[in-house]
Amino acid sequence: MKWAAIALTLAASVVVAGCKTTEEASKALRGKWIGQTADAFFVENGPPLSRYELDGGGAIYTWRGGETSYVQPARVQTQGPSQPLNRSERTVTTVSNPAPGTTVTRTKTTSTSFGAMMPTAVIVEPARRVDLFCEAQIATDAQGVITSVRINRDTDGAGFSFSRCAELFGDE
Repeated sequence: MKWAAIALTLAASVVVAGCKTTEEASKALRGKWIGQTADAFFVENGPPLSRYELDGGGAIYTWRGGETSYVQPARVQTQGPSQPLNRSERTVTTVSNPAPGTTVTRTKTTSTSFGAMMPTAVIVEPARRVDLFCEAQIATDAQGVITSVRINRDTDGAGFSFSRCAELFGDE
């Protein structure tokens, strides 16, 4: 039992250690690319979405990468048991005259059910497409050298990561 607790703690530590954040990705991105040319960044990571020219000859680029998507399944909630699978009802009415001037009417209803009572599934949230990506703003000087990098938008990661940018730029 003691070994199981140690193994569980160790496994949890490994999972948490693997969870990188946007801030960690931002530090890694700045550490690797500030002082490098924007061309080198775009050759390695793909072209920018847009470019804004600055008065001093530099530029601000908007870059997006690591794009992927998945379908998040519908969220279903089960509710109490529904009606039986097969149900039948029968009503029999009998009229008798036990004595002159007396009429007796009897009605008997019987109900029979077959099959299990199955719970009803209700869709609480429909399936939806989830897009994952990392978006950064990259500023350069007049020579095209990167002077600053800022992560604009970051989604959850594709695995256990909290950050798609960390999956792309986190330090190994």
